Amino acid sequence: MTHQTLSAMRETQVSSARLTAGELAARIDRLPATRSIWSLVLLLSLGAYFEFYELFSTAYVLPGIIKSGVLSATTEGFFAFNGAASYIAATFLGLLIGVLAFGSVADRLGRRSVFTVALLWYSVSAVCMAFQHEAVGLNFWRLMTGIGLGVELVTIDAYLSELVPARIRGRAFAVSTVISYLAVPSVALVAWLLVPRNLLGLEGWRVVILLGGAGALLVWLLRLGLPESPRWLASHGQLEQATAVVERMEAKALEQSGRSLPIPQPPRAVAVGERASFREIWQTPYRRRTVMLVIFHAAQAIGLYGFSNWMPTFLVHRGVGLSSSLEYGLMVSFVAPLGPLLAVSFADRVERKWLIVAAALVMSVAGVMFINLDSGLAILITGALLTLCGTLISLGFHAYQAELYPTRSRAMAIGFVYSISRVSGALSGFLIAACLKYAGVPGAVGLIVGCMLIVALSIGLLGPRTAGRSLEDISR
Repeated sequence: MTHQTLSAMRETQVSSARLTAGELAARIDRLPATRSIWSLVLLLSLGAYFEFYELFSTAYVLPGIIKSGVLSATTEGFFAFNGAASYIAATFLGLLIGVLAFGSVADRLGRRSVFTVALLWYSVSAVCMAFQHEAVGLNFWRLMTGIGLGVELVTIDAYLSELVPARIRGRAFAVSTVISYLAVPSVALVAWLLVPRNLLGLEGWRVVILLGGAGALLVWLLRLGLPESPRWLASHGQLEQATAVVERMEAKALEQSGRSLPIPQPPRAVAVGERASFREIWQTPYRRRTVMLVIFHAAQAIGLYGFSNWMPTFLVHRGVGLSSSLEYGLMVSFVAPLGPLLAVSFADRVERKWLIVAAALVMSVAGVMFINLDSGLAILITGALLTLCGTLISLGFHAYQAELYPTRSRAMAIGFVYSISRVSGALSGFLIAACLKYAGVPGAVGLIVGCMLIVALSIGLLGPRTAGRSLEDISR
């Protein structure tokens, strides 16, 4: 057999594999929104719930940690490690390491295995963190917790986008975000009940952290219900395994819907066996998207986490007591799931980019209002509006960034652009603390508002259209 013949046969096999991978993607996209699809969304979302519980616990446990003397609200030095800002910085530094150093692991080893390992990592680290009595130990285990969180959040975005049909992808992310943000009122309620008190000899803030770690362990036990992403399997040449997963999904859809499945759309050729390349995300058509997301994430971390992490502290600086500030935080937190819950009805009809832009602009206006309010009711309403818009932005960008890159490099790309927000978030605590010290609440909120305007401009000017399109079409 000649060399030319062998080359032709190999090319034919590769072309066939690409077509088969495209056919599998088309078969996933034709599936109806049955109970089995939503159960996969639920399982992934439960993992995200405890990630958000830990992430948003910062705002509610910090006043208790400060009161216990482990950390202080402000420090003489900008980068002092015994201040509240160092705790926030440790969180974001851990997230940075998680998404930057380990984000691409899910592209190499698979979504399912990385999802489960990261969840276990977070749980163990959170339990260790709860028993620290010195700032150094507390911040170290907060760093370890952040690493697990970072890997988990990147993996969930890629995993979810690949498992659900294109026409319900927006709704799937909206439902996932609802479940995730239920963690906000949960941790706020638990903190309101426990942080001012001691329980069984433990300070309340420690119990709040322990509950998050223990809950995530329960989700880890439920992981057996999750299949590997068939898109990931196909992109790595494991077509038999990918086909088996899709066939099981189709069988469940037939059984639960009671009607035949629609004919798949004509498949697009999908790259098979190609390794993820960092260089690729800086080439056409991904370069513009990467630049957009770098700018966006640099600003959104300060904007979103600035309000969510610092609102109780802002209220304390304005003369509101610790218990009252936690009560404000608790009441506002119940709004968090409402934004994505409302979005379930329109998430697949409204372009993701315009949802982000509109929410960022409203958040900017509400931030300016927050500076000048004295009425408790007005502060509560404004805080609720800020929270509502923040959750809509979060829903929008988690779905949006997962759509913009091909399967072979999706987790790596998400990890890189997301890492920018981790750097920004790590610095945000020090920046906001400095603004709070030298310019008061107006200066700190002014910084946050400016960042939200950058969010609106970056996505509005540079973002492509994605709603209702297949992942394979968007990534071409």
